[in-house]
This record gives sequence, C-alpha cells and structure tokens, in this order.
Amino acid sequence: MLKQILSKIPRRTPRLDSGELIQPASGSPDGAQKSGGGGGGSNSSSARSGGLRRASSVVFPASVIAGIEPLVPFKDVPASEKMNLLVSKLSLCCVTFDFTDPGKNTMEKDVKRQILMEILDFVASGSVRFAETAVLAMCRMCAINLFRVFPPSYRSNSTGSGGENDHDDPKFDPAWSHLQVVYDILLKFVTSSCLDIKVAKKYIDHAFILRLLDLFDSEDPRERECLKTVMHRIYGKFMVHRPFIRKSISTIFYRFVSETEKHNGISELLEIFGSVISGFALPLKEEHKIFFSRVVIPLHKPKSLGAYFQQLSYCIMQFIEKEPRLASVVIKGLLKYWPITNSQKEVMFLGEIEEILEMINTVEFEKVMVPLFLRISCCINSFHFQVAERALFLWNNEQIVGLIVQNRRLIMPIVFQALEKNTRGHWNPAVLNLTISVKRMFSEIDEELFLSCLAQSQEEEERLRQAVEKRNEAWKRLETAASHQPVGRNIAILVSPLATSIAC
Repeated sequence: MLKQILSKIPRRTPRLDSGELIQPASGSPDGAQKSGGGGGGSNSSSARSGGLRRASSVVFPASVIAGIEPLVPFKDVPASEKMNLLVSKLSLCCVTFDFTDPGKNTMEKDVKRQILMEILDFVASGSVRFAETAVLAMCRMCAINLFRVFPPSYRSNSTGSGGENDHDDPKFDPAWSHLQVVYDILLKFVTSSCLDIKVAKKYIDHAFILRLLDLFDSEDPRERECLKTVMHRIYGKFMVHRPFIRKSISTIFYRFVSETEKHNGISELLEIFGSVISGFALPLKEEHKIFFSRVVIPLHKPKSLGAYFQQLSYCIMQFIEKEPRLASVVIKGLLKYWPITNSQKEVMFLGEIEEILEMINTVEFEKVMVPLFLRISCCINSFHFQVAERALFLWNNEQIVGLIVQNRRLIMPIVFQALEKNTRGHWNPAVLNLTISVKRMFSEIDEELFLSCLAQSQEEEERLRQAVEKRNEAWKRLETAASHQPVGRNIAILVSPLATSIAC
C-alpha cells in the first residue's frame, strides 16, 4: 500500500535517458535559451519551434543532472559547488543546433558557445579534481556534439585523400564555431592533471575511441587536425587502450587499401603512427613487423598516394631506423607495387628509393640490387623526362654511388644497355646530358669493365639488327609467294605492312 502511494508522487529531479534532453517545466528547450531570449513567453515558443533537434548518445548511460542554475559563472559559486555547476553546464550543452541555416537560433547558439568557453576556461585552470559524475557528463557532452555520421552526399563528392580533385577547395563544417571549442575542451580534459585515469577509462573506452576514429573521414581539415592531436594525447595517456588504437587504425588502413581507396584522414592517421613508431622498443615485436609488411607497404598501392606520401615515407624511415633489415623488405614491396602508367607516382617511388638506399647496409642491398636496377633501367629509358631525370639523379648521391662501385660487376651490365639507348637519341636534352655524365662516371670507375659492357652492347645491337633483317626477308618471301597465288572469292589477301602502319 505504501509503495503504491509513493509511486504516485511526482519526482522533482528528472532523469536523462539515452535519447532525451533535460527540459524545464516551462517547456523551453533549455535554460540557456530561455534566459537568452529575454524571459518572454513568445521567446519560449519561438525557441521550441526554432529547429532544435534532440541529440542522443550511444556511448554513455543515463545520468541525473545536479539541480543548479547552469548560467551562473564559476567564480560566483563556492569550490564545493563548482563540480555540480560544471555538470549542469555540460548537460545544457548537450542541446545541438542546425548550422546549415545561419539565421536560425542565433541567440541560442551564442549562449551555448559562451557556456562552452566558460567550460574550457574552467577545465584549463585545473583548479578542482574531476568527480566521476563530471567525467561522465564531459564525455557525454563531447559524444553528443562530436559524434555524427556524415551523410552520403558528404562522402559521394569526395575522391578520397588526393584523388582527381586534389586542388578543390576544402569543405568546411558550418558548425565549426561550436565543434572547435568542444575539441579544445576534450583536449584540455584528456591532458588535465586533475583527471583520474582509472575513472576516465570507464567512459573513454573502446566505443568512444572508435567513434573518434570514424571522424577522421571528415572533409574539414581543421577537424582532422584537432582529432589528430586529441587521439595522440589519448594514446599517450591511456596505455591500456594502445593495442586497441593500433588495431583500429590498422583496420581503417586495410579497408582503405583493399576496398574503398577513399578516406580523408589517412595522412593524419599516419602522422599519429609516425610518433608511435618512434617509441617502439627494440627488438621490434612480431606484431609491429606484421603491421609494417601488411599495412604500411601496401599503402603505396592507391592512386591517392600523393596526399599522404610524405607521412608514409616518414613512417617507413622510422621502421628502418629501428630495424635495418626491413630496408630490403620495403624495396621488394615498392617493386611489387611499382606504377607502370602513373609517372607522378614513379617519381615519388624513385625519391623514396633514394632515401632507403642512403640508410641500407651492404648485406640488405645485395639482396635486392638486381631487380632494383632492372627497374631503374626501365625508368632511365622512360619517355617521361621527369622519370628518366629522377632515375639518373641517383648517381648524384655519394652513398648510392658507393654501393654501385662495390657491386659494379653486376650493376653496370644491367644499366649500360639503357644508357646506350638514351645516348642514341633521347628527346630531352637534360636527360641526354645526364646520361652522358653517368657513362663518363662508369668509365672513370672501371674502364676495363666499361669497355667490356660497350663491346657486349655493340654485339647485342648487331644481333638485334640481324634479327630484324632476317624477319624482313621472311616477310618479303611471304609477300612474293602470296602475289603469285590467284585471288579467289574466299582467299585472304596479304596487305603490305606499310599500308596499315600507324605512327605512334
């Protein structure tokens, strides 16, 4: 009987469910909007119809909001009430707005931004240790404001990191005036000395981290830059989450390489990994070697390599510094994914090859020098002058020349034929001059070997000339024999090759 009576008594403190916002009894969307509208009934009704949308959190449970006026400044409350005031302000900021219409809810947006700035100043001051209720409210506020799914139209116009629209202007999120402050609050919160890691890891958990990583696909470069900083701080402070963060980023890379080849945040994620790699202990774990061979090297494959090439090269150099034996693995991977029809990527590959050869030791170089210089020979003969020029520039590097001199008896015969072909008539004068310089360098290094390669080249040229003459004579005999045959109705007619030849 007593329980039935008590159950009918209305509760004064409302509960905040997973998809519900706290609203005062007057019916206004939140206290900030009511006070910001001047306190009139018409302002309250306009605020209700002003396009406020209910924001839900899929990460955090329901919580009870402290009964304290959220518009009061922090300096006007005693220290014992500051944490309750923080929770109240965070709960008020869980209301989100539609920023696609700049003239909509302008007063409410200004009030919310002012409250966010107050929260930022309070968190940055580090004056009070965060209670668990404040940690929960903070994470929930960040989740509601930041976590969102980009609409299909938002992604369909994106060609990924560095596609055909590399030079298009970046797209900026219209809600950035609020998002930026929320990111700053999250960064100050994560790095604060007043935050208890044992409490925070209950709410900054795997689900929270996954949603943060999803935001790296944002087309707004400002948001990706903030995300990079926040994720780096989370990785540094929450050691328990480090393996999960590495695994999750690897999954993004896998999907990018093998499925979509479209993602806006690959360069930022590689920047995070570049700093992570520098902290790996020696010897490298098998997990890190697998990540290197299965994730980092295949990132050379997508067409959008140019958008993140600098960050990728840095990660590779970090791995080679940690484990020099990986240099030959990288070169084999580059040869596997070598671009045949993309000259810009070829130039980038040659630049990376030069950086690797500056760090490689003799043992690892000997494992890959034959296939490597076969590919370099093809680049020397490229009709694209930048590819041929970049390949010949390798001989300007003293470290690489030293490796070539040590293994000249294998390398010179491979490269010499390509140099001779360029000498006989490459269309670009700069490539021709560089070719002559490389030949002169070879003759100075080992004149006897140079003359031997020259003789072999001349013999090969003569053999090819004789083969061409023999083939032409065979065609002439066939044409003569065909000309004496009577032309019937169903007999094919041999047409002269000159009549059908097309100049390339």
